[in-house]
Amino acid sequence: MIKIVIVEDDKNQQEIVKKVVDKIKFKTNEEIQTEFFTGYTKKLQNIINDNTIHKIFIMDIELENNASGIQIAKKIREDDWDSAIIFITSHDKMFETVYRSIYQVFDFIEKYHDMSKRLEEDLNVILRKKFDNKMFIYSNRLFDLKIYYRSILYIYREKDERKLVIVTDTNVFKIGLTLNEMLKLLDNRFKQCHRSCIVNVERVHKFNWNNGTFLLDNKEEIALLSKKYRKEVTGK
Repeated sequence: MIKIVIVEDDKNQQEIVKKVVDKIKFKTNEEIQTEFFTGYTKKLQNIINDNTIHKIFIMDIELENNASGIQIAKKIREDDWDSAIIFITSHDKMFETVYRSIYQVFDFIEKYHDMSKRLEEDLNVILRKKFDNKMFIYSNRLFDLKIYYRSILYIYREKDERKLVIVTDTNVFKIGLTLNEMLKLLDNRFKQCHRSCIVNVERVHKFNWNNGTFLLDNKEEIALLSKKYRKEVTGK
């Protein structure tokens, strides 16, 4: 699922963007949801923080609310470098300011210069990208579990209950599998790094082999790293 988030406080411009997005929906097999905001809100921040979905942000730079489009984009890029950001504005002089301020902007579109055409072209390019939709799927007699691989941080064995604990960006799940059984259900981004732990190496900022810890991209430090598994993790 892809969420297209539009942040625009001009109703006429909202309608123009909505028509483009609705047109795009008929051309793709992806499930697309649309969210509209006139400015920065707690709900918008919750969407920004949700790493379980793919997002495309279409934002006006100049908003009459409590934050500009540039300020909102900075909040997005604090932890999210993957979501596409498209800026729309009525002032072409903002171009340099945007590119100096925000890492990896997909495009900068002027409102009164073929905006609909440019926006449609941009969305088509973004949606043609190969999204990472791989999922861990598990079922038992009590529940069904589906988790995007990209949202799994690490998995460890719980001593007392003899269960695996899956730690994600937003939740924790317990399942009755062994580490070996779990590894067979995952892809190559997951490596055993300790006799009791599997880690998503794409979510690790730094391995500290001397003190037996790894630092995740959310700044959480985990003390479940063993030199015994260094070759499995690094390949050397």
